[in-house]
Amino acid sequence: MDIMENVSEKNNFLKLPRVGDIVEGRIINKGKSAIFLDLGNFKTGIIYGKEYQEVKGNLKNLKIGDGLFVKIIDLENEEGYVELSVGQAGKELAWENLKQKKEKEEILKVRIQKVNKGGLLTEISGIPAFLPVSQLSPEHYPRVEGGDFLKILRELQKFIGKELEVKIFDLSQKEEKLILSEKAKETKKIKEMLENYKVGDIVEGEITAVLDFGAFMKFQKEACPKPIEGLIHISELDWQLIEDPSEVVKVGEKVKAKIIDISDDKVSLSLKALKKDPWKGIEKKYKKGDIVRGKITKFNPFGAFVQITPYSETKSLTGRLAKGEDRPKIQGLVHISEIGTKSKMAEKFKIGEEYDFQILSINPAEHRMSLK
Repeated sequence: MDIMENVSEKNNFLKLPRVGDIVEGRIINKGKSAIFLDLGNFKTGIIYGKEYQEVKGNLKNLKIGDGLFVKIIDLENEEGYVELSVGQAGKELAWENLKQKKEKEEILKVRIQKVNKGGLLTEISGIPAFLPVSQLSPEHYPRVEGGDFLKILRELQKFIGKELEVKIFDLSQKEEKLILSEKAKETKKIKEMLENYKVGDIVEGEITAVLDFGAFMKFQKEACPKPIEGLIHISELDWQLIEDPSEVVKVGEKVKAKIIDISDDKVSLSLKALKKDPWKGIEKKYKKGDIVRGKITKFNPFGAFVQITPYSETKSLTGRLAKGEDRPKIQGLVHISEIGTKSKMAEKFKIGEEYDFQILSINPAEHRMSLK
């Protein structure tokens, strides 16, 4: 209504409209294939042809004297009328309305019509809109292990016909792009709740999902009205190299984690921050030249990863025995240059098997050990 009032106010000025302007007219005559409008101090307008056929179903209930917002597409046709379009005017007004709703951060209700691999499809005021998977709320995000495309699509199809509350995330009338966000409506609330937390806090909660890139954990303080969900990235699950997060945590498991970052409405958590760093003081237990026992855990283009087996004794090349407590599990790398080629690496080593290696270098600060 605000937009229509603005258009009406502009019409009160005695100025000549231009092609592309949206004006308000009054219906003065209705025919079988055209509608005529009084444009006030300007000429008489007409809606006919393609512009009439596209909207005639919406115009059939209008009466003589009713007002109608239209867009000027020609100032004067062969018969002297101003050619008008209802459909184009409606689209223009719809985009203006959407811009206002975005500025006001209004919450809108939409019904999901279709899905594709990237998210959900709907429309607002006849404008096609897209809700990306990344903009779904945490409770609706498809938690599919391994990111299997078909499984994600099946999860998204469950939303067809359902109504969701969203905000306008981004729009461009020129590109006819309208992007929605479901999680944006919770952003302000989450930010307010996060004021009760700070980096370094230890929180206790429950694992809600385990994916190939990490795990989600839900936690809550008494001062917060509802729980907050944070991400434990795969690199923060343990000091060891983790291939499968499900080997470390399970859905429903109660765990403690440390908050390592708070950015806007996102919380990053760490389990390994609460565990002893196995590399701390490692230079006192191992040194360059030592022979160690290790298990092959993974091949990659750079070489073979080796899980150093806990020892109570480590034998150096000189034959000296260094006695001490069990060694913690740490990862070392046999670089491909020490082996030759990928095929030779596969011939020489087997995943899961143990071999003897010599330590070439140790860098505790960067958690690196080179072997041969």
